[in-house]
Amino acid sequence: MNSLDGIRILDLSRVLAGPWCTQTLADLGADVIKIERPGTGDDTRTWGPPFLKDAQGAETQEAAYYLGTNRNKRSLTCDIAKPEGQALVRELAAHCDVFVENFKVGDMARYGLDYASLKASNPRLVYCSVTGFGQTGPYAERAGYDYAIQGMGGLMSVTGERDDLGGGPQKVGVAVSDLMTGMYATVAILAALRHAEKTGVGQQVDMALLDTQVAMLANLGANYLVSGSVPGRAGNAHQNIVPYQVFEVAPAADGTKDHIIVAVGNDSQYVKFCKAANIPELGTNPLFAKNRDRVRNRAQLVPILETVMKTRTKADWLAALEAAKVPCGAINNLAEVFADPQVEQRGMVTRWQHPVKNDLRLVSSPIKLSATPVRTPGHGGLPPPLLGQHTEEVLRSVLNYSDAQLSDLKRKEVI
Repeated sequence: MNSLDGIRILDLSRVLAGPWCTQTLADLGADVIKIERPGTGDDTRTWGPPFLKDAQGAETQEAAYYLGTNRNKRSLTCDIAKPEGQALVRELAAHCDVFVENFKVGDMARYGLDYASLKASNPRLVYCSVTGFGQTGPYAERAGYDYAIQGMGGLMSVTGERDDLGGGPQKVGVAVSDLMTGMYATVAILAALRHAEKTGVGQQVDMALLDTQVAMLANLGANYLVSGSVPGRAGNAHQNIVPYQVFEVAPAADGTKDHIIVAVGNDSQYVKFCKAANIPELGTNPLFAKNRDRVRNRAQLVPILETVMKTRTKADWLAALEAAKVPCGAINNLAEVFADPQVEQRGMVTRWQHPVKNDLRLVSSPIKLSATPVRTPGHGGLPPPLLGQHTEEVLRSVLNYSDAQLSDLKRKEVI
């Protein structure tokens, strides 16, 4: 049994924000029917290399990007530019609990697939629109992409090395605006489903990447609104906590530079850190004893700590700080991440029986539920689908289409 057993989702989203949302819902047990363009499908199917290699080692058309965002879904091809395709989607929507789309504002209305049109035949429908700027406002009709949103939403102004050290605008290494919008959309859909269960009435969910990026400024957004002071880039340091940053340590055995993260979160941890670093006098120095003083006197304290940190190796520091219960960590590349015993023990890689490769490794869902676990291989999970893999299956099982009806749609190139 899964948490969302019995919930059916019609997914007209593509690329990342929408598919990230629907993949999470699919992991939780929802039946997600992914509508894709015949012949091409989701744009990310071509976003490579790398592409998946089959059992013989030949490169396929399945991009790793697509594979990482579309597990536990069924793929149905449908040309929504054709009237027959639009009618097919409307018919499917009448049998679904949730409808997710990330087309530009107005596109769905032109196809007769907007919320107002669909709720007439399915008043319980939860209809989620994911766009760059939302359904309202002066930018509503603009296309929105994660990279631009990271810039417009302020994230790139606070990410990267300090300007006085040669820094400049820097995006985050993964598309965090897309990913966080997908996660907020997931929460919003679950809330709307709860409301529909209680009232029998659905609603429209209006999710915008820019809204999400502004919301996820978190403490930095609050800092600005409270103080009126515009924060800048702080490199690997924290704006509100000291010491909470990357430090260079003694070189590795081969002579290369090495670093660790020290994340002192409170004054008692700071005292422990100073003792572990053999500088206990700094733990009681009135200039640095309280975090507010350490932040104000950052320019005095950090250079002292930088000198001290270079006296010992990464392994020595990690052992000493972990023993002292001071938060710290290594900076791993992805090979080191997936070889980490904690990551392995937590099952953060799953192996799927994909149609073109019987041992496809993918990153797992991080959600751990004791009574209703997420769908995994061998427990109701589906590998990322081939383009149109489930078209006939869905139309037969959901709409009871006959062979003649399917043949007619194929002849008209609707599916």
